[in-house]
Amino acid sequence: MRIDIVTIFPEYLAPLELSLVGKAREADIIDIAVHDLRAYATDKHRSVDDTPYGGGPGMVMMPEPWGAALDDIRANAEVDPWLVIPTPSGYRFDQGIATTLATREHLVFACGRYEGIDARVAEHYGARDDWAGVLEYSIGDYVLGGGEAAVLVMVEAAVRLIPGVLGNAESAADDSFSKEAGPALEGPVFTKPPRWRDLDVPDVLLSGDHGRIAAWREEQARERTEQRRPDLTQG
Repeated sequence: MRIDIVTIFPEYLAPLELSLVGKAREADIIDIAVHDLRAYATDKHRSVDDTPYGGGPGMVMMPEPWGAALDDIRANAEVDPWLVIPTPSGYRFDQGIATTLATREHLVFACGRYEGIDARVAEHYGARDDWAGVLEYSIGDYVLGGGEAAVLVMVEAAVRLIPGVLGNAESAADDSFSKEAGPALEGPVFTKPPRWRDLDVPDVLLSGDHGRIAAWREEQARERTEQRRPDLTQG
């Protein structure tokens, strides 16, 4: 998989050199390139934003630098890329979306700032024949200072699902939101020592009875889901 990220804060994406994503890059499972949007500005101040038409507070990112940056990326792409734009007004990003993104050959993330990116950017690249499409996602019902944090979330959520990234591929199948049937959340987990600060590991987990253990975990997961995310049990 190839991932390109366009931002005015390239250093914000440094965590993508660490942990699972960093190891996937070292193993050549994924190729990530971070681009500075200001490198595509045309004035001496390297401006990328201006006041919004129609008035209102804040600034809007101009289409010209974005067009230059995205066209440059497309000119060096082997397949039609998907343009992903994090935005509070986007569709909800979830595990299903992450699973889909993990199957794409080339993703380009556009990190907006201020009041967002001029809407014509999404409209233009959504209509282009040499782009696979435009995807606008929100990682939650809140507003961030920019798209960089959301991109870190989406990239890690998708990359860990690519074959060869996780040390044990079965662990992803048992994650919260990944279960094909039953509770959506994963239950509590424990490790050594068996007693810590007067708290014991549940006896069932020390029993060696895999049937009882599986039933206990399913029940714990169901209770946790009903308590913390009742919306996932409806319907």
